[in-house]
Amino acid sequence: MNLVFKALSHPVRRSIVAMLRKGPMSSGDIAAAFDMAWPTITGHLNALKDAGLVEAEKDGTSVRYRLNISAAEEAVAFLMHLMGSGAATPPPRENKP
Repeated sequence: MNLVFKALSHPVRRSIVAMLRKGPMSSGDIAAAFDMAWPTITGHLNALKDAGLVEAEKDGTSVRYRLNISAAEEAVAFLMHLMGSGAATPPPRENKP
């Protein structure tokens, strides 16, 4: 879970996740949305991939990225649990004398 939150700590990576919520995108289309060098975008995509938030698949000569919904849902459920809301099952309470 720490990798997920570390990946989401950067605003560019959060923007990429928001873009991928609309559907899969090629790495070129993702890179075109930002004014930064290709290796920088690749680093952000790799951080999201390492955290399990996105999946990459070859599409001819390019790579298409898609959001891994289950990983995103797990992170949201964890945050909702921390905030005391949602359907996530809370951890057992300690019995204090």
